[in-house]
Amino acid sequence: MATEQSDSDLVKVADADELREEGRLISRAGNRALALFYHEGEFRAVDNRCPHMGFPLAEGTVDEGILTCHWHHARFELSCGDTFDPWADDVQTFPVEVRDGDVYVDPYPEPDLPPVEHWSDRLETGLEESLQLVVAKSVLGLADEDVPYTDPLRAGLAFGATYRADGWSSGLTILSAMANLLDALRPEDRNRALYVGLSRVAQDCQGEPPRFDQPSFSTRDVSAERLEEWFRESVEVRDEDGAERCLRTAVETLEPERVADLLYSAATDHLYMDAGHTFDFVNKACESLDHVGWERADEILPSVIPRLTRATRSEELSSWRQPDDVAELVFDAYDELPDLLEDGADETWDDPNGFVETLLSDDPEEVVTAMKAAVQNGATAAELAGEVAHAAGRRVAQFGTSNEFSDWNTVHHTYSYANAVHKAAL
Repeated sequence: MATEQSDSDLVKVADADELREEGRLISRAGNRALALFYHEGEFRAVDNRCPHMGFPLAEGTVDEGILTCHWHHARFELSCGDTFDPWADDVQTFPVEVRDGDVYVDPYPEPDLPPVEHWSDRLETGLEESLQLVVAKSVLGLADEDVPYTDPLRAGLAFGATYRADGWSSGLTILSAMANLLDALRPEDRNRALYVGLSRVAQDCQGEPPRFDQPSFSTRDVSAERLEEWFRESVEVRDEDGAERCLRTAVETLEPERVADLLYSAATDHLYMDAGHTFDFVNKACESLDHVGWERADEILPSVIPRLTRATRSEELSSWRQPDDVAELVFDAYDELPDLLEDGADETWDDPNGFVETLLSDDPEEVVTAMKAAVQNGATAAELAGEVAHAAGRRVAQFGTSNEFSDWNTVHHTYSYANAVHKAAL
C-alpha cells in the first residue's frame, strides 16, 4: 500500500530492482522481520511470521492477490493482510514507498484496531468457531494489555448463556470453577485456567441453537414472596417460559441475595435433581456473578432455567425407592425440620466423634437420624453442609480404582453437589 510518510517514519528495506527481479525478499525494519513482495506491479510488505503459528510467509505462495502460507494453508489478502480463514487472524501489513530506486516501509504503523479491541474481537471469533488456539492467543493478548480477568470471563459467560438453547452446562461450570481458583494459582497458570474454561464453553456451544429470551413482567408491584411462589410453581410444572419471566422480574426488582434464594429454593424442591447437577449449576452461576457483577444477572441467570424445569427428580427413580425408600426418609425428615430447628435454636453444635464415618454408612436410616440429631443439637446449615462435603470428599478418596467410569461419576457428582450446597450455605 503506497502511502506518503514522513522521512522519520520510513526505513529502507530493499533495492526496488532486486525485489522486482526476485519477486520476494526477506528484510528487517526495526525489530520486525518483513516479507517483501512485488506482485501485479505493486510492492507489498507484511510481517514474515504467519499470525497462525509463525511459519515464514516469505516461503508462501502469492497468486491473484492472495498470499498462502504453506504450513496450514492460511490465506491472506496481500494488500491489507485480512485473512480468508478466521482461525488464522489477519497478518500485519506495512505502508510501502519507493524513493530513488529503493523500497522503504514504515515499521510501526498505527494499528487498525487498538490491541484490546482486537483481542476482544478475536476472543469472540474463537468462541463462535470453537477455535482453541484463537481462544488461547486472545487470553494471552488481553493479559499482555493488563485487561482484568473479569473481561474475558464476562465474555465467556455471556456467550455460553446466549448460544446454547439447553442452557447452563459443563462448560460454564468449568469456566466459573476456574475463575474461583485464580487467586490460588501461580500467575503463570491463571491464563491457562481461563483458557480451559473459555474453550470448554466454546465446545459446549458448537453447533447448538441459541437461546431466545422471554421478557420480565411489566408490573413491579409484586412481592418477593409472590414472585418466589410463581417461580417455584412454574418450575414444578416444567414451564420454562413462565419461570423465565418470573426470574427476570425478580432480577429487576429484588436484591441479589433474594434472587439466589429463589433459585436455591426451586433447586431443592425435589431431591438431588439431575444427579446434583442442577444445584451445582445454580451455585456456579451465582458465584460467577460474584466475579463479574450482579448487574449481569439478567443475561446469565436465565440460562439455568432448563436445568430446573427439565431435571430428573430423584424421588422418581427406583434406585431411590428400592431396596430402601430413601426419598421417603428424606421427606419425613423435612417435615420434622421446624421442630428440630426450634429445639436447636439455643444450642451450639460440636460434631460428635465419628460423625463423618456415620455419614458414610451404608444404612440410609442411620445417616438421616444422625443429621436430624445434629440439627436438633444446634447445627447450622453451613456446619452440616460442611460435614457432608467433607464426607463426600472422603468417599472420593476411598473409592476403589477398579470401578468403571460411570461408578466414578456417582462419587464425583455427590462431591460437587455437596460442595455447592456448602458454598451456598456460607
